[in-house]
Amino acid sequence: MRKLIACGVALVAALALTVPGALGGAEQTPGVTAKKIVIGGTFPLTGPVAAYAPIPAGMAAYFSYINARRGPDGKRGVMGRQIVWKYYDDGYNPANTVQLTRKLVEEDKVFATVGQLGTEHNLAVRSYLNQSKVPQTLVSTGASYWGTQYAEFPWTIGWQPDYIAEGRIYGLHIKANFNGKKIAVLYQNDDYGKDYLLGVRAALGKAYSDSNIVAQEAFEATAPNVTSQMAKIKASGATIFVILATPLSTIRAYGTGKALGWNPEQVYVNSVSATAAFFNIAVASAGAPYVNGSLSVNYLKDPSSPTWTNDAAMKQYRTIMAKYAPNVNANNGLYFYGVAKAETFVQALYKAGKSPTRVGLMNALLSLNQNNKFALPGVTQKTTKKDHFIISQMQLQRYTHPDWKLQGKLIEGRPR
Repeated sequence: MRKLIACGVALVAALALTVPGALGGAEQTPGVTAKKIVIGGTFPLTGPVAAYAPIPAGMAAYFSYINARRGPDGKRGVMGRQIVWKYYDDGYNPANTVQLTRKLVEEDKVFATVGQLGTEHNLAVRSYLNQSKVPQTLVSTGASYWGTQYAEFPWTIGWQPDYIAEGRIYGLHIKANFNGKKIAVLYQNDDYGKDYLLGVRAALGKAYSDSNIVAQEAFEATAPNVTSQMAKIKASGATIFVILATPLSTIRAYGTGKALGWNPEQVYVNSVSATAAFFNIAVASAGAPYVNGSLSVNYLKDPSSPTWTNDAAMKQYRTIMAKYAPNVNANNGLYFYGVAKAETFVQALYKAGKSPTRVGLMNALLSLNQNNKFALPGVTQKTTKKDHFIISQMQLQRYTHPDWKLQGKLIEGRPR
């Protein structure tokens, strides 16, 4: 699947990253001095999805740890440079994302943006960052664009498994375990939700999808509820329910489904919403018996699960959070997500060398072949000039209050 997606654009992108000057000049690299390296991003610290605010806080904690400890070269920070992490609140409004990203680039002079959150929000600044030749790295969204449109946008790269690949896993599982049963899909009416839906339908196949998906209900990200959609879904007679939504709408779907008296045989929920913190709220809304048994995927260790209590990386995570973010709930997987993402950036920064440039950073991110200690065992961060999907392996997980439990083996979301 990766080869089919990438074959038409691989040569152009490879040339862009190898021809001298294609991705920038030889002048002093903005954001880099002998003592520091300045990076930044925008995140919804307030607004409708403020629940994501732990992500940059987790990144901040990890960068503080990196700045304080001595690395393999005996120097603090990365090769003696302190990481300066600047992030601003865009309130989950793309217009704010544009304004604040310009501030990061033009006033703060960042070396790169790291981990900015939101599909529509990253799309809103992608052209600007690429025209400015500023790396737009490890974006906190799994839209497929970050891995498929690199010929046109060579300065942009994602991190987590993409939504099409994830949706594909749900489609394959449905077909293998609930063959012929009626399916209902609730999806966010934007690029985020449509990517997930595309993956589900691709795995099922057109004929199967057309015959068995009996309700395919879209909702707007700003909608105050999903009541009308859930009523139609209940009326469809579906017994398999697929929720492709951000956390608040996912929680509403569970609560509304329970209130309507609709009891699907199996619920699938996308990984963006599948953290213990969000599902505790879903349980409060719909009750544990209604929510239990939901299926999703993961690619990271889960700080809320006792499975990892004695894991060395989890112990290190808790030590870092206790020192640099002592007043937060470290069991919230979004802090852990931020720490894991920051680890990948630090790995790439080391790989970029003693005199990091923006071109060097992108080349480092496009030649990864290593593990991330915070990811599930066996997950490999691997990229090439022709493969820009850093993480594509996932494992199914089933929710049983109060946490998620892994199921089966790792699955390659984008098989070669």
